[in-house]
Amino acid sequence: MSAALLEQLTLKGVTLPNRIVISPMQQYMAGRDGLARDWHFVHLAKMAAGGAGTVFTEALAIEPDARVTYHDLGVWSDDHLEGLKRLAGGIADHGAVPATQLIHAGRKASVAPPYHGFEPLTEQDAAERGEKPWPVVSASALEANPGWPMPRALTRDDIKRLLERFALCTRRVRKAGFRVLDMHGAHGYLIHSFLSPLSNQRDDEYGGDLEGRMRFALEVAEAVRSEWPSELPFFYRLSCIDDAEGGWTLDDSVLLSRALKQHDVDVIDCSSGGLGRRTTPLIIPREPGYQVPYSARIRREAEIATMAVGLIMDPQHANAIVEAGDADLIAIGREALHNPNWGVQAQVALKGLEAYESDWPKSYGWWLYRRAKSLEVSRQAKAP
Repeated sequence: MSAALLEQLTLKGVTLPNRIVISPMQQYMAGRDGLARDWHFVHLAKMAAGGAGTVFTEALAIEPDARVTYHDLGVWSDDHLEGLKRLAGGIADHGAVPATQLIHAGRKASVAPPYHGFEPLTEQDAAERGEKPWPVVSASALEANPGWPMPRALTRDDIKRLLERFALCTRRVRKAGFRVLDMHGAHGYLIHSFLSPLSNQRDDEYGGDLEGRMRFALEVAEAVRSEWPSELPFFYRLSCIDDAEGGWTLDDSVLLSRALKQHDVDVIDCSSGGLGRRTTPLIIPREPGYQVPYSARIRREAEIATMAVGLIMDPQHANAIVEAGDADLIAIGREALHNPNWGVQAQVALKGLEAYESDWPKSYGWWLYRRAKSLEVSRQAKAP
C-alpha cells in the first residue's frame, strides 16, 4: 500500500526518508550556559527512533540575549559545538535527518519558562531563582504586550552585527553536522517584528512599505546562505498571518515566500500568529490542521515547497494533506510528545501490520508483529 506521507523527498542534496518531521520544540532544560544535556539527547534520539524522517532540535539562540528563557539551547559559542554534534549524531544514528533552527527572540526574550509563568522576568525572579531580566530589542520601540518591557529599536549598526551573528552561528551549525536548517521568522520574535506593520514603525530602509519591512528577513536569508552549503536545504518559519487588524497577511506571506525562494530558501514552514499575546499557554478552540490552508496557498502561489503544522494528529489526515498537494512535509509537535513513536505507528496505519517488521526498529518490530498477528487470529476465531 503506497502513501504520500511515507514517500521520500529530496531537497537539494539531502533525501528525507519520509514526509514526517518533528517540529522544533523548546524543552527549557538547558543550563544558563545554553549547553545540550542528556535530556536533549534522549528526547531527540527517541523521536528519530520513532520513525520521523527529519528531527529538529529546539531553536538555538544566536546570542545569550536572543534566548526566550535562561533555559534554552544556544549556539553563540564554540563551547556549544560538542553537545550539538552529539545531538546531530544521535538523530542520524537513529535513522532520521538531523535538523535545527536558529532564533533571536527580539522583544519576546527575557521570559520565565512555562512552569514559572511564561511572563517577562522581574526582580522577583532574580531574587527567587537568580534569573535577572535583561534588555530586549526589536524593530521599533513598541512593547509586545501591555506592561511588557519596552524594547530598544535596533540601529543599522546593530542590524549589521546581528547579520554577522546569524552567519557565524550558521557556520557552527554546519560544523555540528546538521543537514537541514530552519530560520525562525515567526511568533513575534525578532524577524517577525520587522515584518509586521503593527510592530515595525521605522522610517528607514528597514520599515515603511512591504519591501522595507521584508528587507531584514531577506538579509538574514543571505547571511545564512553565505555559510550554509548550497547542497543543504534551508527552511524559513513564518507566521503566515498576524490574525490582527492591520497586521501581516497571507497575501504578504505569499510575496515574502516568493522573495525567499529567490534567496535560495527551499521550504516555507507555515505557522501563524504570536506577534503579541503568547497563545501557547491558552486554551483556544482549534480544528485539526487549522494552518494547512496557509501552507496550501503559499505552495500553490509562491511555487515553493511547504511544511504544514498545527494539530495534525492522525496519520490518515497527515497523508491526505500531502496527497492533496497542500504541503510537502508534515510537522508533528505536541503529538510527538504524547507519542514519540507516531512515525512508525503511521507506517502501520498506512501500510498494514507488515510495517512492524519492515519499518520499526528490529528489536521492537519482530515482537510487535507477532503480537498483532496473534490478536488478529484470536479475533477471527471469535467472529461468528
